[in-house]
Amino acid sequence: MGWIKRLYNWVLSWADSPYAVPALFLIAFAESSFFPIPPDVLLIALCLSKPLQSYWYALVCTIGSVSGAAAGYVIGYAFWQAIGEYFFKYVPGFTHEVFNHVCQAYEANAYFIVFTAAFTPIPYKVITVTAGVSHISFIPFIVVSIFGRGLRFFLVGGLIRKFGAPVKVFIEKYFNLLTVLFVIIYVLAFYFLPKLIK
Repeated sequence: MGWIKRLYNWVLSWADSPYAVPALFLIAFAESSFFPIPPDVLLIALCLSKPLQSYWYALVCTIGSVSGAAAGYVIGYAFWQAIGEYFFKYVPGFTHEVFNHVCQAYEANAYFIVFTAAFTPIPYKVITVTAGVSHISFIPFIVVSIFGRGLRFFLVGGLIRKFGAPVKVFIEKYFNLLTVLFVIIYVLAFYFLPKLIK
């Protein structure tokens, strides 16, 4: 897990950079198709630093994530036969078991699964790529992704903006613990995903 921790620290380091907003967009984009660290880590740090811009950060994060979801869908739809094995080999938690379970579950609950993964710590990249492989309808997929991702990121930004100091003090006090726990939950979700969608 050492490399996960290093990636986590690298993502967090962008919070103090003049390129923090583009980094937030790109990390949110990449996380929706292959990157293992959720963008919430950087989103929370930026919202804490400038609470009045929380909604702007949430919007950037949502647009980046949904754009990445579209890219993940295209990967699954058009390029899976060529590059699928690279996902199984190099993307953490992207196993044949998880992939097969998601594809089967799409037959009955496609958009519920997309929304649930978009809103919760369930690894979204598995859902976006398999959505393309399963050829579910693209426009509804994007609409559901916008609602799920937007609700998640605006909830984070809204809580920090609305409650201000108390939330800011609490998160600042426990920020490292909270973000590490979030990443751990996110990684563990890979292994519980097959059970959740049976």
